[in-house]
Amino acid sequence: MDEVHQPLPETRQPLLTRTLAEWRTLAILGGPILVAQLAQMANGVIDTVMAGHASAEDLAAVGIGTSLWMPLFLFFMGMLGALQPIISGYNGARTLEKIMPATWQGLYLAAIGSVIMIALLTNVHPVLSLLELDTHTARITQGYLDAFAWGIPALLLITALRGLTDGLGHTRVIMAFSVLSTLVNLPMNYIFIYGKLGLPAMGGVGCGWATAISNGVAALGLLLYLNRSRAYRQFHLISDWVKPDIAGLRYVLAIGIPIGFTIFVEASMFSVIALFLAPLGPVVVAGHQIALNVVSLLFMLPLSIGMALTLRVSFLMGAGAPDTARLIARSSLILATGTALVFALMLLVFSREIAALYTSDQAVQAVTVRLLMFAAFFQIADVIQVTCISALRGYKDTRIPMFIMLFSFWGVGLPLGYLLTFTNWLIPAMGAAGFWVGLTGGLASAGLLLGWRLFLFRPADQAV
Repeated sequence: MDEVHQPLPETRQPLLTRTLAEWRTLAILGGPILVAQLAQMANGVIDTVMAGHASAEDLAAVGIGTSLWMPLFLFFMGMLGALQPIISGYNGARTLEKIMPATWQGLYLAAIGSVIMIALLTNVHPVLSLLELDTHTARITQGYLDAFAWGIPALLLITALRGLTDGLGHTRVIMAFSVLSTLVNLPMNYIFIYGKLGLPAMGGVGCGWATAISNGVAALGLLLYLNRSRAYRQFHLISDWVKPDIAGLRYVLAIGIPIGFTIFVEASMFSVIALFLAPLGPVVVAGHQIALNVVSLLFMLPLSIGMALTLRVSFLMGAGAPDTARLIARSSLILATGTALVFALMLLVFSREIAALYTSDQAVQAVTVRLLMFAAFFQIADVIQVTCISALRGYKDTRIPMFIMLFSFWGVGLPLGYLLTFTNWLIPAMGAAGFWVGLTGGLASAGLLLGWRLFLFRPADQAV
């Protein structure tokens, strides 16, 4: 079943042939992951555009609501992401009897995460009060989150079951249901936001219902697929049910909590930077957001390669092929860096054209063009660090990388960015560009430290 998706390495071939074969495997695994990531981004774009056409208050409410649920989801997504290297390792070792027990521990954690997220997001009144929102916008925000909460169990169920499907090398499965979610979300938004088919116009609140329904449909479709697919005939969620196991839960949490915390730290840092830039005015903030959106879109490709790398390294370690795991972990840096250099050149050459795609405001375009020059170097450092940390996750090494990222983001990137943006201590204040330089410095620090750990890491240091 897995030879097509995760082939065993052929160690007798020349080094270049082996490297190219491993890169091909990464492309096969990572292509569907990229489509899934883009589909998830498309959901956010659809929500923003359609809520914006309802009213400014609805757009603001959906934006605020998203900023509240997204960090929580990213944490639990990272925590449940531990299932992918765990199950991929079991798959490589052909210890298939361990796969469903691990999957069930992930499902239990998803259920706990659902309860926590629902409890927090349906009681955000104190947070909305601190934000000093007007009554109408606050009401829409809470209504949006109340509706969105109905889809949280489905969202985390899909996230947990992704550990099973991706772990087995079947990355097209989540791709298909991510696209399905987007296709459902679009008409549901239209119906609920604008009031069609006899329903009242709900504005931003309708956006929450649309998202909940699309999550539910995708989760139900995924469950039906897993129950009926020949590829999963030997894996049955019901007949292979196991009770919660303390040791199993601890194993998932030991790997997953550092991943979740790392992702949360990164997301929170960008939120803090947005708050710091607010006093510089709407033109600067708009230019910063455009540059960040462009880089985030380009980042989907190296991120997908990184997620595929995690699967491949863990599979090879489980299959008892540490030399090939080391080969793909290190050679992927060449592949990722080459991709980053191409993207950097695109940002430098086509910065004006890119800015014009986002806005016709000349002042915002000028800020965007300047920031994209710094963003070109930022994304090179970002690609290197995500490749290193993805390889380390394949080795199930997540705790030390978490501390490296914490130090690099909050100990280097953010303080350096603040100094360069607002003070003359090092050089004359750079404005928003200072944060991009600071972020690049933080990511460069992360890339160096993570690369150092990756190259010194020995497979014998861990038990698979």
